[in-house]
Amino acid sequence: MDPLQAVAAATEIVSSMLGAVGALEVASRNLEEAPKRIRSLEDFVSDLENLTRRVKQKHVYKLHNPQLDHQLQSLNALIERLHPKIGRARRIVSRSKIKKLAHVVWTSMTGDPIGKLVNSIKNDLNWWLESQLLAQNVERVIESTAQDVPIRLKVKAEQGYPISSKSMYVRNLLERDEPHRVILIVGLSGIGKSCLARQVASDPPARFMGGAVELGFGQWCSRAACNGRKSDYQMRLARKISKFLVQIGFWKKIKDENIGDLDYLCCLLQEALYGKSLLILLDDVWEQDIVERFAKLYNNDCKYLVTTRNEAVYEITEAEKVELSKDDIREISKAILLYHTLLSEEELPDIAENLLERCGHHPLTVAVMGKALRKELRGEKWEKAITNLSTFATCAPGPVSYVNEKEAENTLTIFGSFGFSLEAMPRDPRRLFIALAALSWAEPVPETCLEAMWSILGQKSLFPLIVCKLVEGSLLMKDDTDPLYHVHDMVSLFLDSKKNDSVQILLSESETEEISFIWPWLLTFGKEDIKKIAEQKIESVLSVLEERQTIITLEAILQALMASKSISELEASRASFSGILGPWIPKLISTDSQSLIAVSAEAITNIFSKGDYCSYFPSLEMSGAVDKLAGQLEKCEDPIIQTNILTVLTKLAELSSPETVDKVLESIPFDKLANLLSHNAEEWHESIFAILMSLIKAGKSKAVEKIFAFEIEKNLIKLLENGSEVVQHHAVVTLKAFYELAGPHANGSLRPANLSLLPWQARLRLERFVLSDRSVAPSPKPQTFEDVIHRVLDNDNKQVLDAMQDLIPFIEKAGDPRMREMILRSPLIERLSELLQYVHPEQNSMRSGSAFLLTKLACGGGEPCIKKFIEYDIISLLVKLMQCNVVEVQDSGYTALHQMLFSNGGFLVLNKIIQMGLIEQMVQSLESKSMKTREVFMHCVMDIVELGKKACLEQMLSLQVVEKLVKLEKSRGGSGETLIEFLKGMDKCKHLSVAERKLMKQQVVRKVRTVLKGHKFETRIVVALDTFLSEGSRGSSSSGSSNSKHRK
Repeated sequence: MDPLQAVAAATEIVSSMLGAVGALEVASRNLEEAPKRIRSLEDFVSDLENLTRRVKQKHVYKLHNPQLDHQLQSLNALIERLHPKIGRARRIVSRSKIKKLAHVVWTSMTGDPIGKLVNSIKNDLNWWLESQLLAQNVERVIESTAQDVPIRLKVKAEQGYPISSKSMYVRNLLERDEPHRVILIVGLSGIGKSCLARQVASDPPARFMGGAVELGFGQWCSRAACNGRKSDYQMRLARKISKFLVQIGFWKKIKDENIGDLDYLCCLLQEALYGKSLLILLDDVWEQDIVERFAKLYNNDCKYLVTTRNEAVYEITEAEKVELSKDDIREISKAILLYHTLLSEEELPDIAENLLERCGHHPLTVAVMGKALRKELRGEKWEKAITNLSTFATCAPGPVSYVNEKEAENTLTIFGSFGFSLEAMPRDPRRLFIALAALSWAEPVPETCLEAMWSILGQKSLFPLIVCKLVEGSLLMKDDTDPLYHVHDMVSLFLDSKKNDSVQILLSESETEEISFIWPWLLTFGKEDIKKIAEQKIESVLSVLEERQTIITLEAILQALMASKSISELEASRASFSGILGPWIPKLISTDSQSLIAVSAEAITNIFSKGDYCSYFPSLEMSGAVDKLAGQLEKCEDPIIQTNILTVLTKLAELSSPETVDKVLESIPFDKLANLLSHNAEEWHESIFAILMSLIKAGKSKAVEKIFAFEIEKNLIKLLENGSEVVQHHAVVTLKAFYELAGPHANGSLRPANLSLLPWQARLRLERFVLSDRSVAPSPKPQTFEDVIHRVLDNDNKQVLDAMQDLIPFIEKAGDPRMREMILRSPLIERLSELLQYVHPEQNSMRSGSAFLLTKLACGGGEPCIKKFIEYDIISLLVKLMQCNVVEVQDSGYTALHQMLFSNGGFLVLNKIIQMGLIEQMVQSLESKSMKTREVFMHCVMDIVELGKKACLEQMLSLQVVEKLVKLEKSRGGSGETLIEFLKGMDKCKHLSVAERKLMKQQVVRKVRTVLKGHKFETRIVVALDTFLSEGSRGSSSSGSSNSKHRK
């Protein structure tokens, strides 16, 4: 029983008590009945007490929730008020008959005491019920208001950083109506500029209605980091601005071709901030023009809080400068030390003041030293720490060239604290930290990369303990929601000085095979000069072609690829790996090693894009690859290897000569294909469907003949009957492709009984292949198409509805070119668009009828009809139909739009939806007050996920579609079904590669975990998603599982 059910049960008991009190009121005039009624009331109160006790026991860890606590307190208050009153009533009715007689006389003079008690108890019960009803009504009103209120963006404050007088000063500056829109927080490295800014932004002044948002830049986004190359710098800045636009929910106009166009994105930035009131934190800015680009934006009430240690940025004249000095941080340094040492002020040794002075009171240095001295009470240890800090500071590498002279001493002290912290750690965390110097820390690094680095240094199972030591020592920072790590910019500088030590550790303490595993990770996440070395090493491994090393390298490439944090990162890594791997494909395929051919096929399947296949596959045709792959396929019984080799063979056939296509068709074991389509081999179905579609594309009618000869069609029909929803979808698409190529006469197995098992959407796609020879019963009065059109144009509603019925036989023949041409030349589609715009309730039937006819036209008429629909703006009209409050009309609008999307010209409909900005409207409708509206738009969103391309899906994610679906889950009891449907849509999407699909699913689950954190449905929904993903990934996770076979 959850808390809401408990309150509902209590409400039911209290309502029953009201009935019992009414009976007691009647019994007060019959003293023989009164004791029974009082016992009944006592039983009710006992039930309430038991209920309260059970709820407290079950939800003991949730009593911090104010709403739950208030409800339980009100219930306890009711019980406490009822006990004495029911007790008094019992005492009154339990007196002897003589006393009762005297009491009757007394009652006649003073009034009925039981009646008074009854009224008092009734008032108490009504008070409690009304309070619960009032709370529910107030909650509904608040929820309704909250839906119309825009989200207020938040910045998270740093833990352990106390409020200082400087933060209050900055806050006061922001509250003033001064012309300065930029506040620059300047100071030495590690002095706490970012902490101060985040603290202010975590609770922005009320004037910033949109809240606050943070955008970090760092040295990575500077001209110096790009070696002065203007184009590289602008590309990096464009990426940062794109990220900012996504953060504030303005993604709809970012197009793939303009993702790196800085001027275009700055124009979008102007549009995005128009009329907004935001506090924007620009953290760790290295270039003056970054601030200027934001500051020159107009028609908004935004202000910019900028942190920088670059003196060039100080020169911005239109800015209020706030310098963070040693005196400012002196007041908070002790509090920071107490927080990180876990000591009270009384426990702190006297020598602590000396340590603070030696640290220069700098928050970063104090935090690092404090964590190294955690729970240490002995003064001599503190004294030794001060001495060691000085020693390490003296030995620390000198400041790098871009640190000015004033910062030199400060930098040495900070580096000294890092050295002290490392020295205090065990050997293993120290080695891992130095190894991490090979990585680029310009962006957060995924945990899988750190784990891969550790795997060649020590025992893999110890990784959580080792990395935890580095986090505890403030040398690494872990993201709260995602498995990502990042470092303070001063830690990054310190690691830069350890780069050579890192390479030495990785090379000297690893075996040849182990180091082969790490190069792909360094190519993906390493520093620029390390990436060049890694690329050379990978090419060296591929050129030598030693079996074990090559397999390990290819498997590491696959793992590093899947560690990408976003689709753009995945695409960059994929392009890098395909460029290295492509020229070596003929050599890899030509080996005699079955394992090497298998992993090479897997790498090709996951890494190559369509362009890569076109670039690198022609050379395979001449190298005897078909014979080699076919030979391996004949020997192999492992479904993973079979599907990967089949994928490569069919892709090769798509790009080769007719002779090679024939050779591939002869070499493919269609009997194995049929076996992999059995009901109990679902994990391989997705790959086999893709293989069949490639075969049809390459071999056309010859391929279809082979497919029918081996009765693969029958396997697909069986999957229609007993497969999952995703499998049914792919089976429908594949069968449709078979029949369209071979013609309806080729169908010898599909029957109407098969279609009856399918959802209506799937039936519409296949019914013409089953019912193609159906005949339409003639009307009692035969009439021409022109006659019916004339009646549809009539103004009489009944006449129009009758004409719509008579139109159905004609529209069902829209697949006939002559009939379709007649329909397109007539005013029918224009008239249907007019009828969709009717708004009077009595015309709802005509709106639904019009949508139904459009559904039929889309099904039979295909792309020519779709173009006509777009001409008359029917797409937007159907979306409006879905937003009305008439269930029948909403259903008909969605059905028509669904059929158009999945018809032959469906890509035109989807493009129109994207161009008109309707995707944003659809996603926003998921929060509609109408349950039916939410339902139809949820289905429509799922359709677009299934049909959309990568950019379309990324746009939906940026519009917070996952967050809105989580909200729907909360209102539906938290089963996880809605989110699983969303993931199924991704499974059905043919425009995503295996790697892209997997990465997007990971993004969805991360978002769900973030939104549900601490919610009562968190565990239930997350478990449901994890179960779904684990069931669907068994056939596509070979690279991770097979790695253990080749590495210790």
